[in-house]
Amino acid sequence: MAKTSVELDENVAGLLCYVLGWISGLVFFLIEKKNKFVRFHALQSIIVFGVLTLASLVIGWIPVIGWVIAWLIWVLAIVLWIVLMVKAYQGEKFKLSWAGNLAEKNI
Repeated sequence: MAKTSVELDENVAGLLCYVLGWISGLVFFLIEKKNKFVRFHALQSIIVFGVLTLASLVIGWIPVIGWVIAWLIWVLAIVLWIVLMVKAYQGEKFKLSWAGNLAEKNI
């Protein structure tokens, strides 16, 4: 495994990009300047979990139906969180269609 500028194996750093959602993605995006694998996962984390957090907060303001939809968004977020961490740890550059393409263009 390749090392990162923070002296971690790239698969471990990729996993850590997702641990705290968009927050850990932002931290790794700011501190990792060279490793494109880690930067990709960091930016994908920022995009995916940033969008899901904002959507859940906005939709959650709608009484009853909004609460149900917000709950479904959080279930989706948990599933994505687990899948993305596992894939990153396995060393796979797993792209979600919309977020992964955007992340790939901007790393």
